[in-house]
Amino acid sequence: MMTDKIKLGFAPTRRNIFSADAAIEFADLTRNKLNAMDVDFVDIKDINEDGLLYDDAGMKKIAAKFKKAGIDGLFLANENFGTEYECARLAKQFDVPVLLWGPKDEAPATDGSRLRDTQCGLFAIGKVLRRFKVPFTYLVNADIGDSEFEQGVLDFIKVCNVVKTFKETRILQVGPRPFDFWSTMVNEGELLERFNISLSPIPLTELVEKIHELQSNNDSEIAETEQKLRSIADVEISDKDLNMVSALKVALSRKMKEYGCNAGAIQCWTALQDEIGILPYASESLLQDEGTPVTCETDIHGVISELLVEAATMGQERAVFADVNCRHPENPNGELLQHLGVFPYSTARNKPKLPKSHFVFDYPGSVGFQAKDGTYTLCRFDGDNGNYSLLLGNAKTCDGPYEQGTYLWLQFVNLNRFETKLVYGPYIHHIAAVRSDVVPILYEACKYLDISPDFYDPIEDDVKAYLRGDIKSIVK
Repeated sequence: MMTDKIKLGFAPTRRNIFSADAAIEFADLTRNKLNAMDVDFVDIKDINEDGLLYDDAGMKKIAAKFKKAGIDGLFLANENFGTEYECARLAKQFDVPVLLWGPKDEAPATDGSRLRDTQCGLFAIGKVLRRFKVPFTYLVNADIGDSEFEQGVLDFIKVCNVVKTFKETRILQVGPRPFDFWSTMVNEGELLERFNISLSPIPLTELVEKIHELQSNNDSEIAETEQKLRSIADVEISDKDLNMVSALKVALSRKMKEYGCNAGAIQCWTALQDEIGILPYASESLLQDEGTPVTCETDIHGVISELLVEAATMGQERAVFADVNCRHPENPNGELLQHLGVFPYSTARNKPKLPKSHFVFDYPGSVGFQAKDGTYTLCRFDGDNGNYSLLLGNAKTCDGPYEQGTYLWLQFVNLNRFETKLVYGPYIHHIAAVRSDVVPILYEACKYLDISPDFYDPIEDDVKAYLRGDIKSIVK
């Protein structure tokens, strides 16, 4: 079940020279299919008697209706030849992903005539969209009942969700980056100017004061959080430390709501331990499960990566955020992804543990478990020198030694390629991963985000083949 919601503007189009009746019939068939798929869309049947886009007067009314509804994506359904310039004029008014498709033409009648000429019109619409500099996603000329149609629409909805999430992101930045982490340096002004991603920086003291306020007031959410942690994990830390872990989680959640943020990044060490005596990871893992990720070492680009890869699953899967740590002792293509916590509790394959300390930091507040087996999509948004890209690829879990903290061992097709990509950059040792194959979704979303897709394996041809319906999966 998809937890995130996307609203499409549905604009079926026709051209006067071909059969209006046939275009109306196929537009209604498309509507029925979208309804059967439970797609949330804004229709245009009230715009004119045809319920179709074909002239300026109708285009202006459609644009006004879609703007009022706040659509997240535009679906141009070419039901006969289509009026290409009206499609482009409509699409130009929206900064949202655009889906272009038309139903396959019937065989010619016995007298050699044809009613729709849909495929030819798709070529024309595509050309004019390019003239208007409107990026778009093309769904191949398949029948409404074909599996390619349904998969293409569902994938496009996921693309819309990635784009919407990216453009609406506001990140709570708690404290500056730790001095030693020059790798997590970001350009705040550039993120805002280019991508509309804004930061809400607050000092650590503001968060600490909120924690103490919540504890002094015996806020009921702290006790509820303590109870939840005891129900989902083996708690080895003291009651006092558990109370602080819970208070930190609640304080971070309240601060994100106060500043209108959908994610956060925190200076996780060492000033925080001096103030409240715990590591933040057990608290962050709870926030990850709630869909409001918070990353460590003030890694702004890292939390953006998490938001993107989760949005590509429509909120069905939660992302793990990990350090890429070390090679497998025996498997030449195996790699350890690990952290002191941060993985959502829901991603655990064994019961999570809240240990008294971790070998890296002798403080409570870390989490321990191995993540679930499966095929993961790895994703890292990053940039430097004004250039931004999205590192993409897949890897499958494999057996490996026990590790403290939250961890998983992944087997790559070629670990050297992955390792070299991280070293040459613009990436670092932090990466987001989700147990789902959403590489094609993220790849397609890049065209709407002014980001270059960057594969660590040579899979671009397979991704393109998937997007045009030639293969069902890029994972071998």
